[in-house]
Amino acid sequence: MWTNTSGGVVQSDSTGPPLRPDPPEALALSDVTVRFGGVSALNHVDLEVPSGQLCGLIGANGAGKTTLFDVISGLRVPYSGSVRLHGTDVTGWSVQRRARFGLRRTFQRVQVFGWLTVEENLLVANEWRGGGGGVLGDLIGLRSRANHERERRTRAEEVLARCGLLDIRDRSAASLPIGTARLVELARALMDDPTVLLLDEPASGLDSSEAERFGDLVTRIAEDHETAILLVEHDVGFVMQRCHRVMVLHLGEVLADDTPERVRDDPMVLSAYLGTSAD
Repeated sequence: MWTNTSGGVVQSDSTGPPLRPDPPEALALSDVTVRFGGVSALNHVDLEVPSGQLCGLIGANGAGKTTLFDVISGLRVPYSGSVRLHGTDVTGWSVQRRARFGLRRTFQRVQVFGWLTVEENLLVANEWRGGGGGVLGDLIGLRSRANHERERRTRAEEVLARCGLLDIRDRSAASLPIGTARLVELARALMDDPTVLLLDEPASGLDSSEAERFGDLVTRIAEDHETAILLVEHDVGFVMQRCHRVMVLHLGEVLADDTPERVRDDPMVLSAYLGTSAD
């Protein structure tokens, strides 16, 4: 998968971006199995996503992609196997505890708070930290409350600028086109500087220019902030261009896990997922 040169630089023979040498592990799944009755939705799945790496997850409908995301984020407990974040076993942790440990997720269906502005959508992401005195702090004007609010709004402005949303910060989220709404979702997920980010079909509904812009932003997040990113996407071109690695799920099992070029040319992938033959 990776080739070490004499200078210690790791190169990829794929069409995706170059890999870094020996990046630290951020997300790891070991032997994960999920069963619904007698049917295995996931069957002994292993996965590792190092910090700073963008990993694509593809597969036909029913392959187990959403189930895998649910296991990682804590919405579903696996029948067997483990989930680790930065070496810590979090298999039994709640969704909230994993989020506070640095895990964030977006969903296939856009989920912005339509009754709030774009900026307010970001601000709510920090509410779990508390407000420096709560209602009493608001009433008597505690300095800790004022400091917290100032820090929160400064952070929101930084993220809005990074995502190109400053000009529409006061616009109602309900009025946004889907491409912009997806950017707001991503910006909200970035408010706490996640170390592991799960993106569920982030390019869905985007035109080519919006997808390019979104892809550039996601790539910068992985590289500049050492964020481990796992994304599910049906746009194979988007995945092959943007990801360091690609994993293919088929009927709950890992069919391939390699560089984009090797996955694209894998005969089993061509037959099972892309519906073509290598001959």
